Amino acid sequence: MSIRKLRGSSTEKSLSEQEQLAKINDVRKILGPIADKLPVLCSDASISRYLRARNWNTKKAAKMLKNTLKWRLEFKPEKIRWEDIAKEAETGKVYRANYLDKKGRTVLIFRPGFQNTSDIRGQIRHLVYCMENATTTLNPDQDQMVWLIDFQGWTMSCISVKAARETAHILQNHYPERLGVGILYNPPKVFESFWTLVKPFIEPKTSKKVRFVYSNGPQSQKLMEELFDMDKLDCAFGGRNSAGFNHETYAQWMREDDKKKFDMMNCGSSSPLPSTMSESQSSETLTPSGISVASDEDDSSSGDEKTLNLENIDEKTQGLPLSCEDVAVSEAEDVAVSEAVDVGKELKKGELA
Repeated sequence: MSIRKLRGSSTEKSLSEQEQLAKINDVRKILGPIADKLPVLCSDASISRYLRARNWNTKKAAKMLKNTLKWRLEFKPEKIRWEDIAKEAETGKVYRANYLDKKGRTVLIFRPGFQNTSDIRGQIRHLVYCMENATTTLNPDQDQMVWLIDFQGWTMSCISVKAARETAHILQNHYPERLGVGILYNPPKVFESFWTLVKPFIEPKTSKKVRFVYSNGPQSQKLMEELFDMDKLDCAFGGRNSAGFNHETYAQWMREDDKKKFDMMNCGSSSPLPSTMSESQSSETLTPSGISVASDEDDSSSGDEKTLNLENIDEKTQGLPLSCEDVAVSEAEDVAVSEAVDVGKELKKGELA
């Protein structure tokens, strides 16, 4: 995929195509043999996203990508199937729309007011499953997606600091530069206050991608018409499509996607799966070398160089909190401040999208 053809952020550091390729090759050299063993995850397009997320700093981009490779080997996102997260998906709190925006980008819908479980581990696996599905079904000329966030039924009681922290960590560190535009649809006033507190911790080029949209605003309507075919857009977002989310229909669609993905993995195919690891690229293949993740002076991580021993990776998901602490509605205003600070600290460590 040509770098020039990628439709990424227009606010990134200005580099010529030759300069970008030179940076990509520098990162590949830093990665060493691992880049050849994981050609899909270490493709030009993939490395380019990590470089953009780190403003084309090769050392920081290489460290960030190594951390993602380590996370993928531990978390194994490519092995999550629909059946593993079906319960979490029952209410349609996160799902991929069956239409694209006018630029041909995948649309991922979030409905935080439809939270139906208190199991943070399950919630994170569901989120990762949706992100994997969305990224692996992007059009070849796209590497970013649209997020539609519907605040119907949302209150401050829907917020879990632990879930928000883990979500921010995964999105910013392991899915960089995937957000093209984020639409916050009819957010309540209390969320606007929350956003005001969190925004300073977010990279400017990321916060500029976020749009507050209101159903009764003419400018908001104009923006939605510019982005979407209104006949396909859900009526929940001002469109004319009244079909809505149907769990059974969506389940069948996801099972079909899973089958296609696993068929290609079993065949050792690397395309068109930019975010998955085939069985031939499993931990057994990587065991001799492991993945070294060195800290740098500008990074928020602490400690000396850490090497992942791939032989000792547990087959189960590790390091995820298992309890959920909801916030009482009556304490919404006070909690908004502390939560914004907590989430903000996570955001400051990296870039959300």
